[in-house]
Amino acid sequence: MADETSTPAEQAAEIRRRRLRLLTLGEIVAVAALVISGLTFWNSYEERRHAEADKVASSTKESRAARTLVLSGKADKDGDRLTLTALGGQAIQGQTIAFPAALDLSAVDSTDPRIERRWIESALVDALKKAGEKTKAGGDARLPIAITTHFYADDALVDDVALYDIGYATSSSFLSGTDVKLKGLSLIGHTTAAAAQKRIDALWSARHKAPAE
Repeated sequence: MADETSTPAEQAAEIRRRRLRLLTLGEIVAVAALVISGLTFWNSYEERRHAEADKVASSTKESRAARTLVLSGKADKDGDRLTLTALGGQAIQGQTIAFPAALDLSAVDSTDPRIERRWIESALVDALKKAGEKTKAGGDARLPIAITTHFYADDALVDDVALYDIGYATSSSFLSGTDVKLKGLSLIGHTTAAAAQKRIDALWSARHKAPAE
């Protein structure tokens, strides 16, 4: 409050000083409110940005998982057939199965995911004999193959090319000769269509070296 002994000019100056102090306090409050509002907006923006990034990452991960195909093969009780299924639940539309050149077999195209013993038995036994290997009962052996699978992922038809081992066992008898029984399927790795045949041929050669003449 202005001093009663002050002159009118001094009282007017004091009033102006009070108004300035009040204005400054109001400005401080306004600035503080603006800063708080800005921080709130920024936090909200950051939360939305991180949520969107997490959503994109999750979607990308799910898409990648949907496009990654791994097959399993279940043998029937007689070892005549392997029924193939996708572990990720993808809907298989068709497959092309290629064999090592040593077996002299054409690739098999199928819309029913499977591997039949009759496709390979005779050719496999002959190839083993040419490699100088004697078949015997018991134990597990492996035959490398390449499987190109056509399946749907993200509403699009895509191809997966991978190398697998067919697990099998052989048994021999004087009357029936050599029998092959299919036992299972094991993933070796994914590859490209251009490299698949060379890779299974190399695997066969490494495992079955022909005897020197």
